[in-house]
Amino acid sequence: MSRRLEGRTALVTGAATGMGRATAELFGRHGAKVIAFGHGGDVLDEAAKASGGTAVRGDITDARDIARAIEACGGRLDIVVNAAGVMILDEPETLSDETWAKSFAVNVTGSMMVCRAALPLLKQRGGAIVNIASVGAFNASGQNAAYSASKAALVSYTRSVAFAHGVDGIRANAVAPGWVRTPMSVYEMKVAASANGSTPDAEFKALTSRIALRRVAEPEEIASCCLFLASDEASFVTGAVLVADGGGRAPTQNRAV
Repeated sequence: MSRRLEGRTALVTGAATGMGRATAELFGRHGAKVIAFGHGGDVLDEAAKASGGTAVRGDITDARDIARAIEACGGRLDIVVNAAGVMILDEPETLSDETWAKSFAVNVTGSMMVCRAALPLLKQRGGAIVNIASVGAFNASGQNAAYSASKAALVSYTRSVAFAHGVDGIRANAVAPGWVRTPMSVYEMKVAASANGSTPDAEFKALTSRIALRRVAEPEEIASCCLFLASDEASFVTGAVLVADGGGRAPTQNRAV
């Protein structure tokens, strides 16, 4: 296997589980020195060990914790992947200030704070930023107003970074996954099952019937998208959004309109 990130240092947030962990492990296999940053305690330590990297426990919304993660990079940083995220389901009429604030704090402000802290190191050699957004940024539903709005804001922020820092040799892109088998999606299926009087498995089955590939993604598939955008193979790609939804936004059957 070619080691596409040999000699580079990558900071991955939300690295304890799901897409963040899969990305940290994949980057490690491709030769990167990985700084695995996030919550998770022993789970984060296990993720760092699996990636051959270093665990930094902390909160993506805490500037002091972010500073410790940057310090752990050892004076060199080539890649940032912001995979930390939170989804709290609620409808617009009942949406609380707390839910709105937390969604934006983790999904947007935290990623901004990490990027801001990382930019001085990234500017030394150029580098790549990959922010994990969601197709929810483009396709909202009645139950995820705060989540979708925050992911749309993250896409816009990513493009701003791309245009502001292209001159510094820094590329900034977003990945917009559809449904991925992560703890977050399992939580959402449990909520749906409770509301519909069904089971999480039944909800997943109903969901996949609306996806062109008839399945949800595995975290490793989204990690591969991050690897592409972080690597030299995407050297002329910046300000872009890579949608990885298995055709979830494509029509899967003919409908009368």
